[in-house]
Amino acid sequence: MAPNMLRNQLVSICMPTYNTGKYIAAAIQSVVHQTYQNWELIIVNDGSTDDTKLIIETQFKDDRIRLININNSGAAAARNLAYSASKGKYIKFLDSDDLINPEMIEAQIALTENDNFIISATWGRFYNNDLSTFQLNPEDCWQTLTPVEWICNSWKYAHSMTTPGIFLIPKTIIEKAGLWDENLSLLDDTEYFTRTILAADKVIFSTNSTLYYRSGNRGSLSGQTSKIHAQSAYYSLLKSSQYLIAAQNNPATRLLSANSLQLFLYSIYPYFPALCRAIEKEIKDFGGSTIKWRSSGWSSVIEKAFGWKLAKKIQLLKQRIA
Repeated sequence: MAPNMLRNQLVSICMPTYNTGKYIAAAIQSVVHQTYQNWELIIVNDGSTDDTKLIIETQFKDDRIRLININNSGAAAARNLAYSASKGKYIKFLDSDDLINPEMIEAQIALTENDNFIISATWGRFYNNDLSTFQLNPEDCWQTLTPVEWICNSWKYAHSMTTPGIFLIPKTIIEKAGLWDENLSLLDDTEYFTRTILAADKVIFSTNSTLYYRSGNRGSLSGQTSKIHAQSAYYSLLKSSQYLIAAQNNPATRLLSANSLQLFLYSIYPYFPALCRAIEKEIKDFGGSTIKWRSSGWSSVIEKAFGWKLAKKIQLLKQRIA
């Protein structure tokens, strides 16, 4: 496609939001300030109970911004609704508390030479609503790769990062891969982007595109994670592993799958015993994991003598007492 035609392609930015009144204005501004201006922003207000709706309606008067209000249905459902209302040839799912650099869409759209390619980006974290704390978080997948190569590089240390705003996706790929799984909540992005990336022919890396990932206001995988969220994370990781192995079944992909489940098991044990047993079975079926539980000091001594499970239980007990 000729460069002048690329400049005329509409990009649809799909943004779910729920009670992000403190952050959504900045997220929208990061879209408004894009150097590439042929975009539409579809915001689905997922039943917010704070001032999110008021901020959108009063602070932004731009015909390219559309607000859809629904009862609380979850982020996946909100993204699917935004997508169904989109008109663009290219899609970006952007969370309402993250930011993108002004050149992101222009840099990514310039690389859309093939409708079977997904465009990725750099990303980093910032804390306490302070952009001066931002630091890039380089990954092995920050290069142009085949889909399987991208996933394998992303999962290398069992810490895959697939926050939605990183990617620019041709609508043709989404039509092949399908929509977000509305039965998932925690780690729904891992399942969605594993499936979507594997539906592409290549992942093109854009060095001039950056996502600013807001940290400090999201929940973490811990003993406080609800059972339904823990099950969602498990199903997401298991499905993602199955997608990868279906695309390329070898010792490397099976080990990556086992390691991702093992790291998750470390995060939720000893809560949800039946779920932990199911995860252990899947890890064994994949051929076993090489990811070790991180320990130091007294916990390291206990782990070496009695195993990581007892060490983790004692660690949690000491935290409660403290």
